[in-house]
Amino acid sequence: MAVGIDAGSTATKIALINEEGELFCHVRPTGWSPREAAREGMRVLLDQTGYAESQVKKTVATGYGRIALSFADKAVTEITCHGRGAAFLVPGADIVIDIGGQDSKALKISPEGKVLDFLMNDKCAAGTGRFLQVMAAALGVEVSELADLAQGKEPVSISNMCTVFAETEVIGLLAQGVDKGSIVAGLHQAIARRVGAMVSRLGGPAAKIVFTGGVALNAGVQACIAEVLQAPVIVHRHSQQAGAIGAALLAREML
Repeated sequence: MAVGIDAGSTATKIALINEEGELFCHVRPTGWSPREAAREGMRVLLDQTGYAESQVKKTVATGYGRIALSFADKAVTEITCHGRGAAFLVPGADIVIDIGGQDSKALKISPEGKVLDFLMNDKCAAGTGRFLQVMAAALGVEVSELADLAQGKEPVSISNMCTVFAETEVIGLLAQGVDKGSIVAGLHQAIARRVGAMVSRLGGPAAKIVFTGGVALNAGVQACIAEVLQAPVIVHRHSQQAGAIGAALLAREML
């Protein structure tokens, strides 16, 4: 069996592929220790599937905390793993948008999931999962509530995507009595425009656009990106685990 672990800054994702090619996944908060989160996540997933740790022959680590996973056989960048994982989940995908806890990426991939080109924003938390966490806290809501709050609302313009300045702007809008849903809709729109610009810079028409990473769980961001790109944006039920799945596929090739 092969295991892939995506040790993200916010969540740790584990994917297991057995001898029959069946896929099993588990997600848990990373917390203070990527290593502990990965170890505990593997234990839970093995318990759920009825497999023993001795049956795991190869493990590939990826993500923010991959270097901490010294027990893995290999560490691979999340760019490579998200490309492979997206191609596996959505055959024919050629553009991958990945927004995680700390960065956002746009990838152009081959049918096999090889990354042909990419653009990445990792200099600040603008437009990432962390950005949305800070904005949700400023609004006094949970991150999971953002998509519903924004539904059907007219977006207010958000002029700054820097997390610190955007938080100040959101607090100011609340003080002016602006509806929370309109603020969230504006935040979603700002994220979509930022990501859309990266996709446009990759060039060429896209056959299938896949959205991966934890922010893909936010249907409001998905809808805004589709509107900006004027194209469908696919979110697979395992989109959050795409990096771990790609890592597991690479681990399987090592068997």
